[in-house]
Amino acid sequence: MSADTVPLTGYVRFTEAEMAARLEDFRMHMSKRRTIRDFADTPVPQALIETAINTAGTAPSGANFQPWHFVAISDPETKKAIREAAEDEERAFYNGRASDEWLDALAPLGTDDQKPFLETAPWLIAVFAQKRGEHGKNYYVTESVGLATGMLITALHSVGLGTLTHTPAPMTFLRNICERPETEKPFVLLVVGYPADGCTVPAHALEKKSLDEIATFKT
Repeated sequence: MSADTVPLTGYVRFTEAEMAARLEDFRMHMSKRRTIRDFADTPVPQALIETAINTAGTAPSGANFQPWHFVAISDPETKKAIREAAEDEERAFYNGRASDEWLDALAPLGTDDQKPFLETAPWLIAVFAQKRGEHGKNYYVTESVGLATGMLITALHSVGLGTLTHTPAPMTFLRNICERPETEKPFVLLVVGYPADGCTVPAHALEKKSLDEIATFKT
């Protein structure tokens, strides 16, 4: 049985020189992306967030079931509720739930259980993974939602917005606050906004592994 198909449209083939130049420009642009924790409270237009989420929605997914849902939050009361719930979980994490090894790995970041950025940043985007949809079971859910989240972060960076991937564990409170169904699992809470004046990042965050360390070529 053959699948129902349509002609490919919109494809542009570049010369090898154009490809190399475009990739190098993109690599340099992405190399400047940094996770930030100090956000300005400067408003960000909702239209930008909508377009970024629409971009994330073009990600590949298992069987094209698109097993994701994005809840974009700017309401102060909702952000406050999320901060309070997240800090409850973080206190448990830092005060016994996390192993010494894990805490040692986090030490260079200077993180603790206080998360003021959850209220300061103009937007929070809660990303949910849908275990089931209208058609039934979804497939490759984690992989699909991970791809969409990466595209969302890239889209936001492309317009000069800073992000932080916040993953308190467990994150059940997100499903409750955002009023999402039991068939959805919180995947990540993305904090979005402009860097605050004087924003700093950990020095070691500038150190990225070399190509030789992250890739093997079999030619």
